[in-house]
Amino acid sequence: MGNQHTEIDDSLRPFIEAQRIFFVATAPLDAGGHVNLSPKGLDTLRILGSTKVAYLDHVGSGSETIAHLKENGRIVLMWCALDGPPTILRLHGRGEVLTPHDAEFKQLRPLFPAKPDECRALIVVTVQRIATSCGFGVPLYRFERERSQMPDWAERLGADGLREYQRLKNATSIDGLAAVTWIDAQSCPPNTAARLDDAEA
Repeated sequence: MGNQHTEIDDSLRPFIEAQRIFFVATAPLDAGGHVNLSPKGLDTLRILGSTKVAYLDHVGSGSETIAHLKENGRIVLMWCALDGPPTILRLHGRGEVLTPHDAEFKQLRPLFPAKPDECRALIVVTVQRIATSCGFGVPLYRFERERSQMPDWAERLGADGLREYQRLKNATSIDGLAAVTWIDAQSCPPNTAARLDDAEA
Protein backbone atom coordinates (compact mmCIF):
# COMPACT_ATOMS: atom_id res chain seq x y z
CA MET A 1 0.00 0.00 0.00
CA GLY A 2 2.58 2.56 1.11
CA ASN A 3 5.95 3.04 -0.60
CA GLN A 4 9.01 5.19 -0.01
CA HIS A 5 11.05 6.75 -2.82
CA THR A 6 14.58 8.09 -2.89
CA GLU A 7 13.83 10.94 -5.31
CA ILE A 8 11.15 12.73 -7.30
CA ASP A 9 11.53 10.49 -10.33
CA ASP A 10 9.74 10.14 -13.66
CA SER A 11 6.86 8.29 -12.00
CA LEU A 12 6.18 11.06 -9.46
CA ARG A 13 6.92 14.21 -11.45
CA PRO A 14 3.95 13.90 -13.86
CA PHE A 15 1.62 13.26 -10.92
CA ILE A 16 2.79 16.38 -9.09
CA GLU A 17 2.63 18.55 -12.19
CA ALA A 18 -0.90 17.37 -13.02
CA GLN A 19 -2.41 18.33 -9.65
CA ARG A 20 -4.33 21.59 -9.25
CA ILE A 21 -3.99 21.74 -5.47
CA PHE A 22 -1.56 20.65 -2.76
CA PHE A 23 -1.40 21.08 1.00
CA VAL A 24 1.36 22.43 3.24
CA ALA A 25 1.70 21.60 6.94
CA THR A 26 4.05 23.09 9.53
CA ALA A 27 4.13 23.47 13.32
CA PRO A 28 5.95 25.48 15.97
CA LEU A 29 8.34 23.82 18.42
CA ASP A 30 6.10 24.71 21.36
CA ALA A 31 3.75 21.77 21.97
CA GLY A 32 1.08 24.26 22.98
CA GLY A 33 1.33 26.13 19.68
CA HIS A 34 -0.95 25.75 16.69
CA VAL A 35 -0.28 23.30 13.87
CA ASN A 36 -0.97 24.89 10.48
CA LEU A 37 -2.34 23.29 7.31
CA SER A 38 -2.81 25.37 4.15
CA PRO A 39 -4.15 24.56 0.65
CA LYS A 40 -2.20 25.92 -2.33
CA GLY A 41 -3.34 26.40 -5.91
CA LEU A 42 -2.89 28.90 -8.77
CA ASP A 43 0.05 27.10 -10.45
CA THR A 44 2.39 27.95 -7.58
CA LEU A 45 4.76 24.95 -7.41
CA ARG A 46 7.88 24.01 -9.37
CA ILE A 47 10.13 20.94 -9.13
CA LEU A 48 13.73 22.20 -8.93
CA GLY A 49 15.47 18.84 -8.75
CA SER A 50 15.17 15.25 -7.65
CA THR A 51 14.94 16.28 -3.98
CA LYS A 52 14.01 19.94 -4.16
CA VAL A 53 10.78 21.85 -4.83
CA ALA A 54 9.66 25.46 -4.44
CA TYR A 55 6.35 27.28 -4.32
CA LEU A 56 5.17 30.86 -4.40
CA ASP A 57 3.78 32.06 -1.08
CA HIS A 58 1.11 34.65 -1.83
CA VAL A 59 0.02 37.41 0.52
CA GLY A 60 -2.84 36.28 2.74
CA SER A 61 -4.41 36.91 6.12
CA GLY A 62 -2.02 34.54 7.92
CA SER A 63 1.72 33.89 7.93
CA GLU A 64 2.02 30.63 9.85
CA THR A 65 4.20 28.72 7.38
CA ILE A 66 6.77 31.50 7.21
CA ALA A 67 6.90 31.83 11.01
CA HIS A 68 7.27 28.09 11.59
CA LEU A 69 9.99 27.69 8.96
CA LYS A 70 11.95 30.60 10.37
CA GLU A 71 11.77 28.97 13.79
CA ASN A 72 12.45 25.30 12.99
CA GLY A 73 12.37 24.56 9.23
CA ARG A 74 10.07 21.50 9.39
CA ILE A 75 7.53 21.11 6.59
CA VAL A 76 5.50 18.51 4.72
CA LEU A 77 3.76 18.90 1.35
CA MET A 78 0.91 16.60 0.37
CA TRP A 79 -0.88 15.88 -2.90
CA CYS A 80 -3.91 13.62 -3.28
CA ALA A 81 -5.40 12.57 -6.60
CA LEU A 82 -8.91 13.96 -6.99
CA ASP A 83 -9.33 12.24 -10.34
CA GLY A 84 -7.67 9.28 -12.04
CA PRO A 85 -5.93 6.50 -10.10
CA PRO A 86 -6.00 6.97 -6.30
CA THR A 87 -2.67 8.28 -4.97
CA ILE A 88 -1.42 10.28 -2.01
CA LEU A 89 2.10 11.73 -2.05
CA ARG A 90 3.92 13.37 0.86
CA LEU A 91 7.23 15.22 0.73
CA HIS A 92 8.78 15.74 4.17
CA GLY A 93 11.72 18.08 4.40
CA ARG A 94 13.31 21.33 5.48
CA GLY A 95 11.92 24.59 4.22
CA GLU A 96 13.66 27.90 3.59
CA VAL A 97 11.93 31.26 3.21
CA LEU A 98 13.30 33.41 0.37
CA THR A 99 12.21 37.03 0.42
CA PRO A 100 11.94 39.34 -2.60
CA HIS A 101 15.22 40.94 -1.43
CA ASP A 102 17.17 37.67 -1.70
CA ALA A 103 19.32 36.93 -4.75
CA GLU A 104 17.99 33.36 -5.00
CA PHE A 105 14.42 34.67 -4.98
CA LYS A 106 15.24 36.85 -7.98
CA GLN A 107 16.77 33.86 -9.77
CA LEU A 108 13.81 31.54 -9.16
CA ARG A 109 10.88 33.96 -9.54
CA PRO A 110 10.88 33.82 -13.40
CA LEU A 111 10.08 30.09 -13.20
CA PHE A 112 6.58 30.98 -12.00
CA PRO A 113 3.73 32.88 -13.68
CA ALA A 114 4.21 36.65 -13.69
CA LYS A 115 0.67 37.11 -12.41
CA PRO A 116 -0.75 37.23 -9.80
CA ASP A 117 1.99 39.44 -8.39
CA GLU A 118 1.08 39.40 -4.69
CA CYS A 119 3.93 37.00 -3.93
CA ARG A 120 5.48 37.76 -0.54
CA ALA A 121 8.06 34.93 -0.50
CA LEU A 122 9.30 31.76 -2.13
CA ILE A 123 9.35 28.61 -0.03
CA VAL A 124 12.13 26.23 -1.08
CA VAL A 125 11.92 22.70 0.32
CA THR A 126 14.86 20.30 0.49
CA VAL A 127 13.11 16.94 0.55
CA GLN A 128 14.26 14.33 3.08
CA ARG A 129 11.47 11.74 2.84
CA ILE A 130 9.21 10.86 -0.10
CA ALA A 131 6.26 8.55 0.50
CA THR A 132 3.20 7.46 -1.46
CA SER A 133 0.07 5.71 -0.19
CA CYS A 134 -3.13 4.41 -1.73
CA GLY A 135 -5.62 7.26 -1.46
CA PHE A 136 -8.57 4.87 -1.61
CA GLY A 137 -10.52 7.06 0.82
CA VAL A 138 -10.14 10.26 -1.21
CA PRO A 139 -13.33 11.09 -3.16
CA LEU A 140 -13.38 11.94 -6.86
CA TYR A 141 -13.79 15.60 -7.79
CA ARG A 142 -13.90 17.39 -11.11
CA PHE A 143 -11.82 20.56 -11.60
CA GLU A 144 -13.89 23.52 -12.80
CA ARG A 145 -11.61 26.56 -12.78
CA GLU A 146 -9.20 28.61 -10.68
CA ARG A 147 -10.77 31.29 -8.50
CA SER A 148 -10.09 34.88 -9.53
CA GLN A 149 -10.43 36.54 -6.10
CA MET A 150 -6.73 36.40 -5.17
CA PRO A 151 -5.29 38.14 -8.25
CA ASP A 152 -8.25 40.56 -8.34
CA TRP A 153 -7.72 41.49 -4.69
CA ALA A 154 -3.99 42.01 -5.20
CA GLU A 155 -4.58 44.22 -8.22
CA ARG A 156 -7.07 46.37 -6.29
CA LEU A 157 -4.63 46.89 -3.42
CA GLY A 158 -1.58 47.55 -5.57
CA ALA A 159 2.05 47.21 -4.46
CA ASP A 160 1.85 49.76 -1.66
CA GLY A 161 -1.39 48.36 -0.32
CA LEU A 162 0.02 44.84 -0.27
CA ARG A 163 3.09 45.98 1.66
CA GLU A 164 0.92 47.72 4.23
CA TYR A 165 -1.36 44.69 4.51
CA GLN A 166 1.65 42.48 5.29
CA ARG A 167 2.93 44.96 7.86
CA LEU A 168 -0.44 44.93 9.63
CA LYS A 169 -1.43 41.27 9.23
CA ASN A 170 1.67 39.17 8.60
CA ALA A 171 4.34 40.35 11.07
CA THR A 172 3.74 37.47 13.50
CA SER A 173 2.06 34.08 13.64
CA ILE A 174 -1.03 33.43 15.76
CA ASP A 175 1.36 32.18 18.47
CA GLY A 176 3.46 35.35 18.31
CA LEU A 177 6.41 34.00 16.30
CA ALA A 178 8.16 36.42 13.95
CA ALA A 179 6.95 35.99 10.35
CA VAL A 180 7.07 38.65 7.59
CA THR A 181 9.73 41.09 8.81
CA TRP A 182 11.12 42.43 5.53
CA ILE A 183 8.33 44.87 4.57
CA ASP A 184 9.27 48.55 4.26
CA ALA A 185 6.15 50.15 5.74
CA GLN A 186 7.44 53.65 5.00
CA SER A 187 6.75 53.09 1.30
CA CYS A 188 3.01 52.72 1.95
CA PRO A 189 0.69 55.73 1.72
CA PRO A 190 -0.96 56.69 5.04
CA ASN A 191 -4.52 56.08 3.75
CA THR A 192 -3.87 52.53 2.49
CA ALA A 193 -5.18 50.79 5.61
CA ALA A 194 -8.71 51.95 4.86
CA ARG A 195 -8.75 49.69 1.79
CA LEU A 196 -7.44 46.53 3.41
CA ASP A 197 -9.93 43.68 3.11
CA ASP A 198 -8.88 40.09 3.75
CA ALA A 199 -7.94 38.12 0.65
CA GLU A 200 -10.41 35.41 -0.32
CA ALA A 201 -8.03 32.55 -0.94
